[in-house]
Amino acid sequence: MVISMSDSSTLRAIAQTFRLTGWISFWIQLVLGVVSGVILLFAVFSQRAGNTSSNNPGTGFGAFFAVAGLIGLAVGIYLAFRYTRLGLRLESSNLNNRPRKVETVQVVRFAVMVHLVGILLTLFGAQAIVGTLLTKSLTLPQVGGGGVYTQVDPSRIIQSLDIFVVQANTNTVTAHFAGLVASIWLLYRISKPQSERNS
Repeated sequence: MVISMSDSSTLRAIAQTFRLTGWISFWIQLVLGVVSGVILLFAVFSQRAGNTSSNNPGTGFGAFFAVAGLIGLAVGIYLAFRYTRLGLRLESSNLNNRPRKVETVQVVRFAVMVHLVGILLTLFGAQAIVGTLLTKSLTLPQVGGGGVYTQVDPSRIIQSLDIFVVQANTNTVTAHFAGLVASIWLLYRISKPQSERNS
């Protein structure tokens, strides 16, 4: 069944909501995703160039889940762009060009699932990274009498690069959250009863 409302202004409003929400979600996710990707690349290359220990939170499970979250975010960015295309198709004067309501709802529901899985993966990464940082902070030796650390293994010190990786993960979670909010809002707009739209 094609999405068709008796009131063409209602259909136009839904189409505009899809386009506007799609573009806002697209740009928020894209900017945060690019920043996160650049930070993670910088962390990986800096670690390899500096030959730091594999104990760095930029490696291992933390980095794996952070990258998995970014891959999920790339899918979310594509789906946000697809919302803008669906909005254009909804405004088409040719009924055959309009997407079916079932198809539209499936796209939005798929986006909700993508962002939920993306948030979950990224949170796993955050837990692994923060756990590693906590271990580093707890295993630091006590300050000597002169107020300075002596005989400290550099891989056991929390470095600014470690915080960059935490920031990248936080950006990815925020981007997924923005995509999730946009998808839930669109799902609400599609599923809203006609009586509520006209009120």
